[in-house]
Amino acid sequence: MGGSPLKVVIAGGGVAAVEALLALRRLAGDAVSVEMLAPDPRFRYRPLSVTEPFGLGVARDLDLLEIALEHDATFLHDALAAVDVSSRRLATTGGRHLDYEALLLATGTRGVEAVPGALTFRDSRDGGAMRDLMVALEQGEVRRLTFAVPAGVAWPLGLYELALLCAARVGALELDGVELTLVTPESHPMGIFGTGASEVVAKMLDRAGISVRTETRPLEFADGQLALSGGGAVRCDRVVALPALEVPLISGIPQERDGFIAVDRFGAVFGVERVYAAGDVTWFPVKQGGIAAQMADSAASSIAALAGADVDPQRFQPVLRGAILTEWGPRYLRTSVGEPTHGDAARSVLWWPPAKVAGKYLAPYLAARAGYRVGRPALEDLSAPPGDDPGDVEGGHGDVVAMALSSAEAHARDRDFAGAMRWLEVVEDLELYLPREYEAKRESWRGLSSSD
Repeated sequence: MGGSPLKVVIAGGGVAAVEALLALRRLAGDAVSVEMLAPDPRFRYRPLSVTEPFGLGVARDLDLLEIALEHDATFLHDALAAVDVSSRRLATTGGRHLDYEALLLATGTRGVEAVPGALTFRDSRDGGAMRDLMVALEQGEVRRLTFAVPAGVAWPLGLYELALLCAARVGALELDGVELTLVTPESHPMGIFGTGASEVVAKMLDRAGISVRTETRPLEFADGQLALSGGGAVRCDRVVALPALEVPLISGIPQERDGFIAVDRFGAVFGVERVYAAGDVTWFPVKQGGIAAQMADSAASSIAALAGADVDPQRFQPVLRGAILTEWGPRYLRTSVGEPTHGDAARSVLWWPPAKVAGKYLAPYLAARAGYRVGRPALEDLSAPPGDDPGDVEGGHGDVVAMALSSAEAHARDRDFAGAMRWLEVVEDLELYLPREYEAKRESWRGLSSSD
């Protein structure tokens, strides 16, 4: 590949940005030099923020500078302000100027209120308000709680998880008289995965005692009523809703009327040269971590080819993978976006390593950073074993998790910290998160295991 490395700037610090860095190093190696810039110095693993209000787990954050240095890149704590595509130069909000030979925009979106009067749940930042709501529910101040998917939200899975985890808390505490409702514009619960997977989700909701109103658009919550499109309403005490998404304007970059950036199937931004985009900032309607990672892989392959690496640019052919958390363990869902399909649904893991964000390189990387043995460099799809019944809620899931945690403790008492870590890995494979009290133990045991 010879010559100077291609200077690549990645603007952003979320899933698409980190996946792009990992992909570039894998595909292009030393043929690229990479600089990342982001306004937040931490990589926020947001999918697990739904567990925090219930005290079940914590979202893990990583330092972007550490990630960059680990992959021979640099990191700048700053935000993108403008791009001069003619001179291939960008400006930051901090007054800096950076030259680039290829620019990847992974700047994401910001969540704004979509249902006035509702508690808007974005991620961990809103966890405190959600915890307060759970306290009010437990103390009898709230008896009727509605979860609302706003119109235009194509990835509502997090709200389904909040509803299911809330129902689990209500059941565990034996709270009488609590009514939980989910309102969604979808024709079927999580219908984006196809009929088979949607039926599994519907069964979970019914088993949890959650009433569902489909093809219904929530408008506003006021005076004890959630107003609905068509003139109806749901009487309730509180409402939890997902946000609408907004894209900040980037001077010099062509953006559609709502701010999203149009890209081709290889991640290139229409109308400009050597500028690519991936993730939520783009036109693609499904705003989901695994999809963002796939877009980043396509853009990275295009940049790697531009740098002279022996790779063919990879078309973006989205496969939607989602794991929904329930009190009976996660249910794994998978489908090819845009193709009529029955959809895959399973209790068993449908990709390895198992992760809430099924990034090709990100999932193995995060598993390794957690201290687990990964064994493969990239995510792989799996098939459910014969007899797997995703609708089964009688499988003793909680007993298996408790046994694995007990085994981890036993190994740690014997100072077999590598063995303890293996059992924690089993727990995460089963639950997709660790109980909150085991996060600190994981860090301690990982350090002791590596020092042996």
